Amino acid sequence: MRPSAAAVLAASVLALALASLPFGALEGQAASARDTVHVTVGSAAVNGHVYKEHAARVRVIRDGADGVQAEWTNVLTLGDSAGRPVQRWVTTGKRKTPDGKEVAWEIRQNYDAVTLAPYSYWRTSGDGAELRLVIDGPRIRGTRRAPGGAEAPVSIDLPGAAFMANASDLVPPAVGMKAGTVMTAPMWDPGSNQYRVSVFIVLPERTIDVEGTPWKAWPVEERMRDGGALVATWYMTDRSPYMLAGEVPLPDGVMQRMTEIAVPMPR
Repeated sequence: MRPSAAAVLAASVLALALASLPFGALEGQAASARDTVHVTVGSAAVNGHVYKEHAARVRVIRDGADGVQAEWTNVLTLGDSAGRPVQRWVTTGKRKTPDGKEVAWEIRQNYDAVTLAPYSYWRTSGDGAELRLVIDGPRIRGTRRAPGGAEAPVSIDLPGAAFMANASDLVPPAVGMKAGTVMTAPMWDPGSNQYRVSVFIVLPERTIDVEGTPWKAWPVEERMRDGGALVATWYMTDRSPYMLAGEVPLPDGVMQRMTEIAVPMPR
């Protein structure tokens, strides 16, 4: 059964109310609020086993822009590292630069296959930039190199362990999606070093068009806990490609839109 419109509205209001609370108060409110889950890295509420090995291609366009602005392919394989089950994500893509050129890049990430705790992040780019990190809870160490620059050390200590903001859409399916559910989770962005707590609001399922194919999806709003600003709206399913589409408002007011489709696993 789907919740009433009033129930979904109440969930949205609850999420925005939680956004104004300090972190400690949020934990207490979330624990007592119906259909609200406060997720931390290592939480038993997260079950990363929902993600099976798969490959998916993402395309990005911006309102008012000409053609596809970026495209990448995510490939997930499952394995073992020192007795721990791990997810190994390899993402290869290309993006347009402001002068119309294309830059190729690759990201390799390892996560705990159950908790989604990040272990490592390695991004290389055709322009010579590189970021290589080892993540141990809130402790992050590694190296960074800007295009044409020298390698420099990275040493970051976060307020707490966090999920990867560049893959924030992984959290809702791993927790479980039901219309009216509100989730909170700490996020960290390796590109900007921003640490935040995100609030996810699961809306009623609806059918969307993804590159000509109809899909039944849960729209999931991701908002900043502090201030309630919309980070993105993700359209999710519980099977490959998991994220079907995304809408991300950019700082300049332009909407960036994504579509994702399953593709064959590389050999």
